[in-house]
Amino acid sequence: MSTTRTATISTDASLEPASFRDWITLTKPEITFLVTISSLAGFVLASPAAIDGWKLFWTLLGIPLTSAGGCALNMYIERDLDALMKRTATRPIPAGRIKPEQAKWYGFVLVGLGLAILCPLTNPLTGVMAAVTVALYLWVYTPLKKTTTLNTLVGTIPGALPILGGWTAASGTFGWGGWVLFAVLVCWQMPHFFSLAWMYRKDYDKGHFMMLPSSDESGKSTAAQTFWFSIAMIAFSVAPVMLGLSGWLYLAGAILLGIWFMIPVGRFVLSRSALHARMVLKASVMYIPLLLLAIIVDRFIA
Repeated sequence: MSTTRTATISTDASLEPASFRDWITLTKPEITFLVTISSLAGFVLASPAAIDGWKLFWTLLGIPLTSAGGCALNMYIERDLDALMKRTATRPIPAGRIKPEQAKWYGFVLVGLGLAILCPLTNPLTGVMAAVTVALYLWVYTPLKKTTTLNTLVGTIPGALPILGGWTAASGTFGWGGWVLFAVLVCWQMPHFFSLAWMYRKDYDKGHFMMLPSSDESGKSTAAQTFWFSIAMIAFSVAPVMLGLSGWLYLAGAILLGIWFMIPVGRFVLSRSALHARMVLKASVMYIPLLLLAIIVDRFIA
């Protein structure tokens, strides 16, 4: 594979100016949504009998803002590589609708606003957690994507920290429940990203990203890791009940969701086809919001 290819970011003056949607796209709204509901679930599970509504409000504003800013900065850093891949070439920066410098300062402002909210209005620990999340995402995970297939495993850490941030926002400290939720998110990200990378392995190769599926021609390693991380995810998902943090309603939901999730995973393991990888991806997109919703429903109804 050649390592001398370069990307060209469009600067055609005839292109349409950036729309509101383009600025939203820079924040990777699907990731920011997951960060928001993750921090909500962590906050709810860590809260005592009465939930501090104002602290929850500032948590759900500050953590997503830092996430959105980190995502914008990630798009700024990877703009040349995004231009090489069909899946990402139409993003606002490589398509020329938003200038790189604009995206950079947009990201810095969002991160700054998020930290300015979290440190004084939740607690400094949560602010530090958010800052560490952005730093790991931009300066550890992002460069590793070009050097080692272990990047996916490393990337699960900043991906899972927001739920732990929700926990610390409510409690002011770490706790076993927060670490269990963190473990669920870590394990979930592996089948989620492996299925995506298997579908777009040729595209990732064009972008010089060192994703496991790109070097795993048979798909055996990708499928095996998808299976075992899914099993670990389900095992960790029932731990909140064992710790006395959730009740029977959540337990029923976690078990049913786990069985449902393993169906497409099993099919992918057997076939290793792009079709079944897409089924795993779709299931993963639905799994975490539903599991976190089960935590919230269990807290307020059961």
